[in-house]
Amino acid sequence: MTNVQPSIDLDRLRHIIGSLSEGVILVDANQAIIWANEAALRMHGVDDLSGLGKDVDDYRARFQLRYRNKHRLGEGDYPIDRVIAGEAFDEVIVEVIPRDEEEPRWIHQIRSLILTDGDGNPDLLVLVIQDVSLRFEAEQRFEQTFNVNPAPAVIMRLADQRYVKVNQGFVDLTGYQKDEVLGRSLYEIDILKDAENLDAAKDRLREGRTVPQMQADIELPDGGRKLVIVAGQPVELDDEPCMLFSFADLEPRRQAENELRHSEERFVTTFRLAPIAMAITTCDEGTLCDTNDAFHQLTGWSSDEAMGKTMQALNLWKDATFLDTAAEELNERTAFRGKDATVRTQEGGLTECLVSAASISLRRDTCILWVIQDIHQRRHSELELIGAIEAVMKDTNWFSRTVVEKLANLRAPHGAPRPVETSELTRREKEVLSRLCEGGDDTVIAREMGVSRNTLRNHVARVYAKIGVNRRAQAVLWARERGYPLKLPIN
Repeated sequence: MTNVQPSIDLDRLRHIIGSLSEGVILVDANQAIIWANEAALRMHGVDDLSGLGKDVDDYRARFQLRYRNKHRLGEGDYPIDRVIAGEAFDEVIVEVIPRDEEEPRWIHQIRSLILTDGDGNPDLLVLVIQDVSLRFEAEQRFEQTFNVNPAPAVIMRLADQRYVKVNQGFVDLTGYQKDEVLGRSLYEIDILKDAENLDAAKDRLREGRTVPQMQADIELPDGGRKLVIVAGQPVELDDEPCMLFSFADLEPRRQAENELRHSEERFVTTFRLAPIAMAITTCDEGTLCDTNDAFHQLTGWSSDEAMGKTMQALNLWKDATFLDTAAEELNERTAFRGKDATVRTQEGGLTECLVSAASISLRRDTCILWVIQDIHQRRHSELELIGAIEAVMKDTNWFSRTVVEKLANLRAPHGAPRPVETSELTRREKEVLSRLCEGGDDTVIAREMGVSRNTLRNHVARVYAKIGVNRRAQAVLWARERGYPLKLPIN
């Protein structure tokens, strides 16, 4: 029609659509834009109808349209051209770029409506426009976040349970490439394989409800498997209900647990087969929780007899203070090595041992590992060797005095303060010690040395202090063990 005259029906139509949130543009059969509501004007950034242009050609000159793939629309492709051509269409998405601008300002979703006259000829052409800019901006932000999120994720369309989006995190997690996943179904790449609550997960998936966190084994493209935590959250993508699945990789934890289990198995094997007595006690109460066969051979207590009891209850140590001393050292350093102790056996016998202990973690509990080495035979052999050497060398003046002194020091009780070497004595102190060994009294020794008795007593006191004795007999015994008396004069 050339001129559209206002009528009661058209006025009513304008009144109805004027308040709609959707934009409405009316075009006549001669391609003239005859009316638009406020929403349509706002969606084009203009204040009145003239801002849209007087006709279709003018509209194209004022606004450049392009599809979401950046393809620009030419003459005949505009939605307004298509409706003029009598084409009915629904939900055409275009980006709208005002004249003299480079980037789109709006995203429109457009559908057409063709009104005919009584003879069925096109009478009024309608474009119904919805501004979907905010929706697409939100989707774009979601897309960017989804893609850059390091957490592995996929999006599945609920209608056919096919994957429509995959991020790089999922590619890194599984080894699948994106094109190997997109378009595939849940049954082809089963992300819920062996899930803890598989039936509940599938029910929630069918209902479009949140899938709670659960463990699952994902099958990998190389035939392997990977343990994960998977959870699903309902989302909408392109107006379609979908499920966003996110994953957490539990494989490092499983590997660590396997390594820990293997390590504990190796430890248990070593513990059982060790030729040296070993025991494990709890850290807090000191209760025996395991012993090996060598412990039974050393102490006489079998594992069944000792289990659940403390070392104190077994009366295991001759020195009642040993456990307290050991506990103090473990608190300070978490371990000690080679501590002398005497073990009391089940039958009451005593065995000299070297004891080492350390705090260990066993099955997530902190325990104490005791290593008890029987050195009774070694000590006995040492004493026999020392006695044999002394018997051979008793009257041999040419034997090195240093060796004799070392032998004497070896005979000192273990745990005693460090023995004094004769080299630490002064020449005068050696002379005093040598004359004491010859049996002279203070008067004779003082005269022979050319000093007063008081001076001699001072020398003797210093000698006692250095060698750790307080009586003349002890000093003489100490000196004779080291080859005294010496040949005078002493150099």
